[in-house]
Order: sequence, then C-alpha cells, then structure tokens
Amino acid sequence: MTEFEALLRLNMTKGIGIRTYKTLLDRFGSSEAILSATKSELEAVPGIGPKLANAIVEESKNIDISTEMNLAKEKDVQILPYTSEQYPKHLKTIYDPPLVLYVKGNILESDILALAIVGARRCTYYGLSQAERFSRLLAQKGLCIVSGMARGIDAAAHRGAIQSNGRTIAVLGCGLGVIYPRENIELAEQIARHGALVSEFPMNTPPDFRNFPPRNRLISGLSLGVLVVESALNSGSLITAQWALEQGKEVFAVPGNIDNIYSRGTHKLIKEGAKLVENITDIIQELGPIAETLRTSDDSATNDPRSLSLNSQEKKIFSLLSSSPKDIDEIIRIAKLPTSVVSSTLMILEIKKLVKQLSGKRFVKA
Repeated sequence: MTEFEALLRLNMTKGIGIRTYKTLLDRFGSSEAILSATKSELEAVPGIGPKLANAIVEESKNIDISTEMNLAKEKDVQILPYTSEQYPKHLKTIYDPPLVLYVKGNILESDILALAIVGARRCTYYGLSQAERFSRLLAQKGLCIVSGMARGIDAAAHRGAIQSNGRTIAVLGCGLGVIYPRENIELAEQIARHGALVSEFPMNTPPDFRNFPPRNRLISGLSLGVLVVESALNSGSLITAQWALEQGKEVFAVPGNIDNIYSRGTHKLIKEGAKLVENITDIIQELGPIAETLRTSDDSATNDPRSLSLNSQEKKIFSLLSSSPKDIDEIIRIAKLPTSVVSSTLMILEIKKLVKQLSGKRFVKA
C-alpha cells in the first residue's frame, strides 16, 4: 500500500479529520504506520479512544479504495491529499481544511483572487439578475467566482462568470460522482471547463443536509470574501458569512426589498456590519491592496460581453435595460426611436435570450 492509498483509506474512515490525522501523524510518522499500529498503540495517543482505534484497525480494512480511485479516474477527478503541492494553499490556512480534496477541472494559483457569491435557492428575479450581474462584472475584473452550485443564486453566480469567460469554482455538498441538483449537470460540466468542481466527500457520497454547513466553510475558505445576494434568516448563506468572519474574510451584502422575506438575511448582515454593496467598486475598494492586481474596466451596461455580437441599434436598446424593469414607453422615450423599431428590436433581443419581457410590457436584461 502506498502512502497516498493509506491516507485515502484514513480519510474514508469515519471519525478522522485533519486534526486527528495530524495528531496521529505526529505519533507514527506516516499514514502507512498509522494503519499498521495496534489498538493499544492507537489508544495511547491523546484523543484517540477505543471506538476510533477500532475503526482504524478493523473498519478501515473494509474500505474499497480501489473502486474509489477507479471511479475518480473514470469521472476525470483528481484526488488531492492535504500534503499535495496542488492542494490550494489558501485553503490550508483555515482551521480545519479537508484531509483530501476531490477536484474536477483545475484550480490555478491565480484563483487565490476569488470572491464567493451565495444566496437563497428560492429567490426573486431581482436576486437572480443581481447575482449574475455582479458575478459577470467581477469575473471580467479577474476575480474567480466561488459558490455552491445550488439552485437559485448560486447557479446564477456561476453562469455570470461563465458568460464573461471567467473563472469559477463550485464546492459541492456531495461526492463528485453524484452531481446535485440534477438539473445542474450541464452547468457542472461548464464549471469544470472554466474552473473546477470541488468536494471533500468521497465520490459516491449522496447529498445530505448535514454535509452543507461544513461545505460552506470551503466556499469562504477559497475566497477573499463572501457576497450574499438574497437570504432568509437562519439560511445556509448566513452560515457561509459566519465562516467568512471566523476566517477573517470580508462579508458583503446586496440590499433588497424590505417586504421580501429573502431580504431579511442580507439586511441582518448589513445591520451587523457587513458592507452594503451597490456596485462592484464597493467590493473592490474593500479588498484593499490586493485589488491593485485586478483588471481595470468600466463597470457599465456597455461592458456586458453579451452585447459584442449585436448591431448598433440592438446595442443601444440593450444598454438602456438593467435588472430593474422598464416599460416600453420609457424605453421609446429614452431611445428616441420609432415605436415599431423599439418593439422589433426588443423582440429580437428576446429571441437571443438577452432580454426578458415581464407583465405590463416591462423589460429587463435576462
């Protein structure tokens, strides 16, 4: 058995995390030696009781690491032990980094310049559009966008980064052999091409509510800060924000409608000292000296990469729209174009899935 195989076996043994592993490593010197130790030798180590000693000596023998390694290879997943040079350096600095990290795609050194964008699974159109917009513009600046690939805000954050051909990392609360939610399978493949899918759980670990709070510490751990876009009280997004504070990271929040239940979490964060953000400048300025390495570009509607393939007339109409609905009469007035021209242009933009029509002939960017 190689040292890597021994470490993987230990990682899949219930009750062993990074702290326990380091304690055992200090005593025995290697993963192979830990697995070769007797129960009495293990029990003599402070913090290692009879139950864990038995798990290491007996239960670990039944763990099928060959199947685990073959499945990872089949799914094009790297298994990075904590000791690997490829293991994200900034993740090693948190209190309890994973002993083993599963990665599909690649994590670059430049991904240390990352911001997490998280929020509610059930969210408003406003929340979705803001998450996508902030992600798109921040990715254009050179920030890697980190999120959890959940429905709603998380998925919108990943999509925004991909639209900018930027970097994005998704941290999953299940194994990389079990993509969840199922409707995000295609998105998962896109994320792997633009960054990485990451998990600390063995390949076939199903999604479980107990997996998500610890998953959230990795989202903040991989990031310089966390931006929360729509969140109910006592939600997973607030747990991620709390992890960020404990890790010494920045916390940002987008304000919302005071009558919306999904604004309560973000407003609570703002009351408690989170930075209220209205544009990406609010975030970049707060990041301090590290922001000097980011690309400089105009934070405006005309900077939207989706507009590059449009003709001048389409660009003009598209630039007038945002995440806040505008009725067609207002668009006609500002554009100073005939009604027929504006109507037909909006229809073309809808067909191109760049614009969405709401009730009452109101339009927003899709």
